[in-house]
Amino acid sequence: MAEISDAIAMIKKAESDAEQLIIDSESQSKDLIAESQVKAEEIISQAKLSAEEEAKNTVFDAEDKAKEEAQSIAKKSEEDVKSLKDAAMANVDEAASIIVKNIL
Repeated sequence: MAEISDAIAMIKKAESDAEQLIIDSESQSKDLIAESQVKAEEIISQAKLSAEEEAKNTVFDAEDKAKEEAQSIAKKSEEDVKSLKDAAMANVDEAASIIVKNIL
């Protein structure tokens, strides 16, 4: 009879240990899930910040490129105006010379 009583006590102890193991496992599982959610939110937040920074850099790069292109166009326009002015001035001298020849 003592053996049966010991066996029942061992079974009850095993059941109690198993129940505690299940409770501990569930608690650890919940902790891991919560930790994973926090890490996921951090990763998403960092990704958003990185994307925003990259977008700002892209805009700044585009603005710089546009400014450089505008300066290049302005410089080319100034050169073209100077070239046309020089050509016109050469024609003025020639026209004046023709007018003077016709008058004389």
